Amino acid sequence: MVLSISGVVLLGIICFLFFKKDGMKLTHAFVCALFGFFLAGSAIAPSITASTASLASLLGGIRL
Repeated sequence: MVLSISGVVLLGIICFLFFKKDGMKLTHAFVCALFGFFLAGSAIAPSITASTASLASLLGGIRL
């Protein structure tokens, strides 16, 4: 069974777990979200997207 999940949803779940389990404050989560939005609009965003896609295909190609 192949399960694909959006990176945004995955990061949202991780932020939620940090908030609930590790004492991450709501303001920290807000700052992380703002950082993500600003980073997405920067000149390095295409490089980050390409490296993330490469890593995902590398991990997807691993057979156990």
